[in-house]
Amino acid sequence: MKKVFIDGSAGTTGLRIRERLAARSDIELLILPEDKRKDSAARREALNRADVAFLCLPDDAAREAVAMIENPNTAVIDTSTAHRTADGWIYGFPELCEDRAALAAAKRVANPGCHASGFIALVAPLIRAGLLKRDAHLCAFSLTGYSGGGKKMIAEYEGEGRAAALEAPRQYALTQKHKHLPEMQAVCGLDVAPIFSPIVADYYAGMEVTVPLFADAVRGGAAEIAAVYRETYQKGLVRYSPTMGEGGLLAGNGMAGRDDMEIGVLGNDERILLVARFDNLGKGASGAAIQNMNILLGTDEATGLVTGE
Repeated sequence: MKKVFIDGSAGTTGLRIRERLAARSDIELLILPEDKRKDSAARREALNRADVAFLCLPDDAAREAVAMIENPNTAVIDTSTAHRTADGWIYGFPELCEDRAALAAAKRVANPGCHASGFIALVAPLIRAGLLKRDAHLCAFSLTGYSGGGKKMIAEYEGEGRAAALEAPRQYALTQKHKHLPEMQAVCGLDVAPIFSPIVADYYAGMEVTVPLFADAVRGGAAEIAAVYRETYQKGLVRYSPTMGEGGLLAGNGMAGRDDMEIGVLGNDERILLVARFDNLGKGASGAAIQNMNILLGTDEATGLVTGE
């Protein structure tokens, strides 16, 4: 039985990972008593006992945790931003991993960011196939439920007497310095980071990332894009949907409660919309982390996950 430790199990992502793994018979969770949860010696011991350690921590704390690990057999899945573009770390998006054997053997895996997951799922295959140029100037917007903001934001939205501003969608990262931009650019191989506009709205979970394109920015058109997606996403938790949407509308919470992702090509011959829809807490966070763990452990990657298949 494999030993798993979640460092930072009190946060939104850590709690969901813990809840999911608690029901599994092939996993032994290493759980620290509440009074030892932030004790460095206790954390160090658990990190080095684990076959797989999840880091659900702020960036600096995640770097500190990695420095504590001396056991060469401990595999780390870091859900923070700290190592997503770092040397020696594999970016844990299995569907786009060109060497799955390397991912399965990895000891340092950076779990993708939620917004970044949707953008990369849409753009990276087109760059690799030559349909989009690396010097393309792209933009994207992303609609998310408030659970992506963690415990503090959840409490704000669900508290009594909340501010009136929370009743409307709110755009953020207005300085164009969102923490997911470096991985969005690096993993896709773009020369310049995209203009990115995330929006949080008054619903719990679900994410919808859209990349609009004028047809002259693409070599080919919508049909060629769809063909690349079909070819790319034959294995894993991402699937191309030719009939995406609900009667001309597209609900941001349409994939809430699930761990897979659907992508589609919408719009028309002149103006194309690339859309990825998923749960920000599923394929955008804890679901992706467990998928990566399953691959590291040699288990079917969908074990313990909720998908539409």
